[in-house]
Amino acid sequence: MLRGTKVGLRARHADDIPVLQADLYDDVVAGSRAQATPWRPIAAASKDNPLLVDDKAEGVVPFSVVELDGGALVGTASLWGIDAHHRSGHVGLGLMPYARGKGYGTDIVAALCHYGFVVRGLHRLQIETLADNTAMVRAAERNGFVREGVLRSAAWVLGTFLDEMILGLLADDWRPDAAARAGDGG
Repeated sequence: MLRGTKVGLRARHADDIPVLQADLYDDVVAGSRAQATPWRPIAAASKDNPLLVDDKAEGVVPFSVVELDGGALVGTASLWGIDAHHRSGHVGLGLMPYARGKGYGTDIVAALCHYGFVVRGLHRLQIETLADNTAMVRAAERNGFVREGVLRSAAWVLGTFLDEMILGLLADDWRPDAAARAGDGG
């Protein structure tokens, strides 16, 4: 398990799927804002369920996120779009509604940075998020990510176009303790 200060990132267990399905994926608004594809209902047992893990997929590493104090499942995290040649990857996370606003996002991003830079030897990590997702932007910036650009009206979300923000962090600029220095929020 990868450990942050508040959460741990571990392998996805089969019994995580129905909980994540009910508390995270089935939230139409949150799901529509988090996915690059239109939300659609998918049964937890479906082979097309995006929460299922394909252990043979080289370009994505999904995690379940649990509280270190008590072990409660609080969300998902992933390093995806991993490009071994360019040594880059993308950071993503999703928190259950009851886990938001507790600093878990900042801690998850820190743990994914450690995994990407130290364990995988990547050179660059990137985050794409809706420009109005202040919690994700704050979690990224607390970990040293820099705003690199805005893609105007790039995301179609629930009947309207929204801007997307691109944030990036290079291994040479990463400071493992940056999130701890920046405070508890995120």
